[in-house]
Amino acid sequence: MSSHSEKPPITPELVASHGLKPDEYEKILALIGRIPTFTELGIFSAMWNEHCSYKSSRLHLRGLPTRAPWVIQGPGENAGVIDIGDGEACVFKMESHNHPSYIEPFQGAATGVGGILRDVFTMGARPVACLNLLRFGAPEHPKTRHLVAGVVAGIGSYGNSFGVPTVGGATAFHKGYDGNILVNAMAVGIARSDEIFYAKATGVGNPIVYLGSKTGRDGIHGATMASASFEEDAEAKRPTVQVGDPFTEKLLLEACLELMRTGAVIAIQDMGAAGLTSSAVEMGAKGDLGVELDLDALPCRETGMSAYEMLLSESQERMLMVLDPAKEEEAKAAFVKWGLDFAIVGKTTDTLRFVVKHGGEVKADLPIKQLGDAAPLYDRPHVSSAARERIDPARIEPPISNAEALLRLIATPDLCSKRWVYEQYDHLILGNSVQTPGGDAAVIRLGDGPKGLALTTDVTPRYCEADPFEGGKQAVAEAWRNLTAVGALPRAVTDNLNFGNPEKPEIMGQFVDCLKGIGEACRALDFPIVSGNVSLYNESSGKAIPPTPSIGGVGVLSDVGRTATIAFKRPGEQIFLIGTTLGWLGQSLYLREICGREEGAPPPVDLGEEKRNGDFVRNLIARGVVVAVHDASDGGLAVALAEMAMAGGVGAVIEAPADVAAHAFWFGEDQARYIVAAQTSQVETVVAAALEAGVPCRRIGETGGPTLTLGGETSILLSDLVGNYEEWLPEYMAGAL
Repeated sequence: MSSHSEKPPITPELVASHGLKPDEYEKILALIGRIPTFTELGIFSAMWNEHCSYKSSRLHLRGLPTRAPWVIQGPGENAGVIDIGDGEACVFKMESHNHPSYIEPFQGAATGVGGILRDVFTMGARPVACLNLLRFGAPEHPKTRHLVAGVVAGIGSYGNSFGVPTVGGATAFHKGYDGNILVNAMAVGIARSDEIFYAKATGVGNPIVYLGSKTGRDGIHGATMASASFEEDAEAKRPTVQVGDPFTEKLLLEACLELMRTGAVIAIQDMGAAGLTSSAVEMGAKGDLGVELDLDALPCRETGMSAYEMLLSESQERMLMVLDPAKEEEAKAAFVKWGLDFAIVGKTTDTLRFVVKHGGEVKADLPIKQLGDAAPLYDRPHVSSAARERIDPARIEPPISNAEALLRLIATPDLCSKRWVYEQYDHLILGNSVQTPGGDAAVIRLGDGPKGLALTTDVTPRYCEADPFEGGKQAVAEAWRNLTAVGALPRAVTDNLNFGNPEKPEIMGQFVDCLKGIGEACRALDFPIVSGNVSLYNESSGKAIPPTPSIGGVGVLSDVGRTATIAFKRPGEQIFLIGTTLGWLGQSLYLREICGREEGAPPPVDLGEEKRNGDFVRNLIARGVVVAVHDASDGGLAVALAEMAMAGGVGAVIEAPADVAAHAFWFGEDQARYIVAAQTSQVETVVAAALEAGVPCRRIGETGGPTLTLGGETSILLSDLVGNYEEWLPEYMAGAL
């Protein structure tokens, strides 16, 4: 028996349960001139929800820079594409699976990875790397440990089984995510630049083919659920979470890439959010064509499924293609060989209608453009956040010594080693990983030559909450610095914009101002946005998450043998600080974790300085002048120096500042800064180059010994640093804390 009656009365309660507002329902009535069928109501619910239609964000996304000579495909497709030379293209995107991962952490996170991998290979690319950005609630919250364990296991299980390395990520904790965690997954693939596949259907009467796994009842209303805030009913939403099968997805990858080589594929779309409905509508709408589906041909794994259920199911590992009819048999043979379903479920038409038949009846007959390209568009009221006061570092009295503060900081949930997380991921499979988790950015080699990619994810939500405009700029600048610090030329961005309820003017204000900052930074740094995802309604019981515009960055290395790492290499290296240090403590982790204060304005981002300093550092790396590089960010200089010393097992003596209060110098989070180490023979080269480039550069110390000494204070044994750094997360996950 079907779990949905096909003909329930369309009541205001039923409309509301589908996430449609009364005025949106009135638009539907005006659009089609009649009361929709139950199936049609489900289709509108799927296509007009926030997750699929971007109705609150499209207006503001239009202002982002998305073009550059190397951009092949910007936003609007399954993934973004950039030219990386030698006839190759990099295909990448980031997407959220926040709500499903809170409800069912293992499957929610696993299917998030599966979905983003499909977005990449749908474009004709073979996936070569995955990354993620995770935000959990306070460690003391009763659900946090369970959520961390499930999400990490889910990401590891899917990526490891599928056979793609998870090479980077960012994991942090804050009470603001107690009721709504963030699981943002990023995938990167490589394709020939002249062999990219798109979702735009062409040609009338061409077969529409369903490929992959069978359709079940899992994930129905998944996209609608992702467009609603959580109250106290998360458990009841468990059936809206899909179940993933990475082994089937691996077969789907190989079958799709094989099929693409035959020339049979006219258009292709992953069945992600809103399943068959969105994939069919998007392909037709983009190509100015109609689509007719016959659901009697749909491969189902459950009996008695209704048209409503088939159209809205978010069962995983499924694709929809428009095929060249002359190559139909060749295409079918490829999928039969890989043991996957291949079924012709419809055709393209010239009617501009989305027509769905099942059991000899027409279940839906709707205008396709209005479902896809012409969904509601809102200019929601928005107000900017009140400006925060700049904190004078001289007014912050250090409660403990700087050495004690460093030991405590590196043992905090945000700054401690995430080894417990990334050791559950296979980051070496495929054999191309050059820099694995633990540095500023991951680096992978491309093929047999020297060329490589650098990859990162980053954001600082506490900055975005305190000043959304500066926080948006900083998120982009931080990703740009991460790529620069390994020697890569930053090329493009994918983003995942995680915010609360856009119907609240203060939340919409955060979104608008963050986006302005992101756009300004991307323009200044020549770092266009080519793909992304907007995730709104991230709140529970009326409380929104901190604004979290995750940035995924991709950079190109001409020679992976010239990449820089954060580790001090040997005693006797000279340590330089690149950039200006004022000792900015507002919104710093020192202020929060050591002084117990979350306040003040975040550090401002001077994009001209970011560009100059970054280009200078990248040039030093390319010339082989520096032997270690690390950008200074969370926790300031002291934390960055500790990370470099721990990574190399080599201590250092760092000189005390004369112009800034010591605690502000060590722990201030001024932007546009890097720490570099060079051999003594290169000191004059570094100084002369900095002078010529107009870049602030000061020698601050020398490597050597088993301790880290900050300005003559008591030396800290590296073994003590490592103990504090490595212990917190494993002990927490074991229940020892």
